[in-house]
Amino acid sequence: MTLDTLQEYIAAIDQIGELVRIKEPVRTRLEIAEIADRCMKSPGGGPALLFERPLLEDGRPSEYPVAINLYGSMRRMCLGLGVERLDEVGARISELLNLKVPDGLFGKLSMLPKLAEASKFPPRTRGGRGACQEVVWQGEEIDLDRLPFLTTWPGDGGRYITLPMVITEDPARGIRNVGMYRVQVQGKRELAMHWQRHKVGAHHWRELAARGEKMPVVIAVGADPASLYSASAPLPPTIDEFIFAGFLRKSPVELVKAITCDLEVPAEAEFVIEGFIDPAEPLVMEGPFGDHTGFYSLADLYPRVHVTAVTMRKRPVYVATLVGRPPMEDYFLGHATERIFLPLLRLTTPEVVDYHMPSYGIFHNLVFVSIDKQYPGQAFKVMNALWGAGLMSLAKVLVIVDKDVNVQDPDEAWWIVLNNIDPERDVRFTKGPVDVLDHASQHFSFGSKMGIDGTRKWKDEGFTREWPPLITMDEATKRRVDELWPRLGIRL
Repeated sequence: MTLDTLQEYIAAIDQIGELVRIKEPVRTRLEIAEIADRCMKSPGGGPALLFERPLLEDGRPSEYPVAINLYGSMRRMCLGLGVERLDEVGARISELLNLKVPDGLFGKLSMLPKLAEASKFPPRTRGGRGACQEVVWQGEEIDLDRLPFLTTWPGDGGRYITLPMVITEDPARGIRNVGMYRVQVQGKRELAMHWQRHKVGAHHWRELAARGEKMPVVIAVGADPASLYSASAPLPPTIDEFIFAGFLRKSPVELVKAITCDLEVPAEAEFVIEGFIDPAEPLVMEGPFGDHTGFYSLADLYPRVHVTAVTMRKRPVYVATLVGRPPMEDYFLGHATERIFLPLLRLTTPEVVDYHMPSYGIFHNLVFVSIDKQYPGQAFKVMNALWGAGLMSLAKVLVIVDKDVNVQDPDEAWWIVLNNIDPERDVRFTKGPVDVLDHASQHFSFGSKMGIDGTRKWKDEGFTREWPPLITMDEATKRRVDELWPRLGIRL
């Protein structure tokens, strides 16, 4: 079943018993965040929450309900992407990447269904207005104070849009980008756009600023779950996120033209905020913000967005997320990315068997990687390859292990690594870009990285001692104990 709207997704979550509707009035300032945080840190990620009577910053009742933690369990993440297991998406990507033209007419004809599937993903732009434009505010009607934006932590610089789809366009190539960047509300008709220097939206802004041209920007809030996820995915800058969303959905995303600019927006979005950035204007102070690192990111200068229109459905639902000390909802979004993009990582680094980013590593601080080791020094080759691969270049610590180690179990991975390493021999340091939120790096967005070779050491790598085998019980004994177990009276 394809979920075409956010509200269809909420209804599907309700149907599987993972939604809690909260009728009690709850403040958008801190209280929703505190409730959501307690849920997110419960086993399995806690339920999705729908606050039916949120209270605005000034205490007034909001006209619009607030949904949060919609992606915050493995089951809901799979539900949103229409799969039983996240690895199913990676398998589909592998199938497309491994397409080979077979011999013979019948072999070639057998490829047609796969080629047809690959060709039906591009979004469709329809004429007229979409459901996201049933209500339109322009001019003096625009009042962002009416929307239930959250203040999530006591030290935050203000209210934030935390789960947006920020739509921009490359001025040179005309390629659309849909990114997920936090956006601070700074008035009834003004926002501050926090796009980090490594992000595609920031590149578009620099390009237009160099030309001295105003930059149109659109922020969609609430769309079909595949499109919302795609905005967070680390796609190459030449791939349209709505094409990727169509691939995930197995059906195209419908778009309509925005009201005040030429950008296109999801027709079924809940809210759309249209605006522009003027490069001639000075930057504005944005932040602080309680971020996914678990620490506050400090205030800094970012572009101001002037809002030219706010459009919405007749009865929209505002969707938000909460970031902070892990585990949080964003772990499940990040885990989906981990599973989905494994085949693409293997394109350039084929010896990679699996990888895992544990929640406490907040995506970029720690990555376990298992490899099929075929030659000496291969672990260091993989480190260098990954540090040159897109957003993996921000990884602070890479830990490389052999293919038989289950990197999805960090306890097992660390046990093997800590047994296998001689620190002086097996740890390497290098320098490169780091996440701009890394408060410990020597310089802003530039610092050191560590790679740990936790693989078995070979004689060709200078290891002359005997490598001991792992302790395992023999299969005959295990079978015998399996037969005895029901009669032993032991319950585990």
